[in-house]
Amino acid sequence: MSRIGRVTRGTAETRIEVTWEMDGTGRSTIATGLPFLDHMLAQVARHGRFDLTVTAAGDLEVDAHHTVEDVGIALGRALKDALGDGAAIYRYASAYAPLDEALVLAVVDVSGRPYLHYAVPVTRQRLGAYDTDLTEEFFRAFAMNAGLTLHLLLVHGRNGHHIIEAAFKALALALDRATQADPRIRDVPSTKGTLT
Repeated sequence: MSRIGRVTRGTAETRIEVTWEMDGTGRSTIATGLPFLDHMLAQVARHGRFDLTVTAAGDLEVDAHHTVEDVGIALGRALKDALGDGAAIYRYASAYAPLDEALVLAVVDVSGRPYLHYAVPVTRQRLGAYDTDLTEEFFRAFAMNAGLTLHLLLVHGRNGHHIIEAAFKALALALDRATQADPRIRDVPSTKGTLT
């Protein structure tokens, strides 16, 4: 069974197209108009071993907020689409990812119960055209639309770029583990019989 999610999202502010192949090799083609966000999403593909295609056209002349949030929404929906009912996945995983002085922990539950705990403080700054405050907005939109319980915690770090990149890498590693097939089961990993 191929686990591929495809989403097209169009609003008056953005147009986003996403293809997420769960069982990939880490390939990505990403063009959001925000090079820093492209770089972060490439980390998700590479370190999660997902194949991702993301294209976005947004009202960047107004602000990057709409594009970042809508990319998170579309990616979350694509992940949910790719996983279907979630049968035979591990469901839970956690991973630490370092980048130089920065270390971030990501803990995920592919539960159908969306929640974000975001404890990754970064001094507000611009990284190219990307405002670091948008990182939490991205992760919230992603978790809510994927149906994930997601906890992100900064253990330590100083450099904003390093901290944010470590967060994306930790998410990728945790998602890779949580969404892999568990050969011991065939049904949904919940005593309720459904992941919601």
